[in-house]
Amino acid sequence: MYEDIKQADQDLAMTREAYLEFLMAEYGERIIQLVYLIVKERNMAEDITQEVFLKAFRGLHSFRGESNVKTWLYRIAINEAKKYLRSWSFRRIFSTFKKEDVIHNQYEQTEQRVEETVIGKLTKAEMAERVMSLSPQYRQIILLHYYEDFTVKEIAQVLEISAEAVRTKLHRARMSFKSLLEKEGLEWM
Repeated sequence: MYEDIKQADQDLAMTREAYLEFLMAEYGERIIQLVYLIVKERNMAEDITQEVFLKAFRGLHSFRGESNVKTWLYRIAINEAKKYLRSWSFRRIFSTFKKEDVIHNQYEQTEQRVEETVIGKLTKAEMAERVMSLSPQYRQIILLHYYEDFTVKEIAQVLEISAEAVRTKLHRARMSFKSLLEKEGLEWM
């Protein structure tokens, strides 16, 4: 009987590892992008993403299924990114941070509809640069809604706020983005 229990434990561990590999393949790059938009540093975003999947692996047994796995992973990612921003190591790094190091051309998967909202037809990199200049809460909302195609309800689950609060923040993010574009002489559709 002891051998049966030991084999069942090994099978369960292999199943969890295979599922984690699937999640990493399916959502890994998107989570890196999400975290990058929050922390504005690619290497740190990759490190935080590793921590996200480690936490997901450790907490897989406690996932209750009240939301989908994608929403759960995004919630972990946002929490980890915010935790990093509150850390002392971030504050030391940020003081020596150079803006030109921030922008990487990693948004090739950005959907056409986002950049089509600007008459000036900004490139994806230019659009990403402007999104990066928004406050973290607005970057988050814009990323989840326009880049990741999350519904208002899904964003509410990820951010743990009401759907109405998401709508309000999305509206404010759009207005902030519009104002930013208008300051640069670009028109918002």
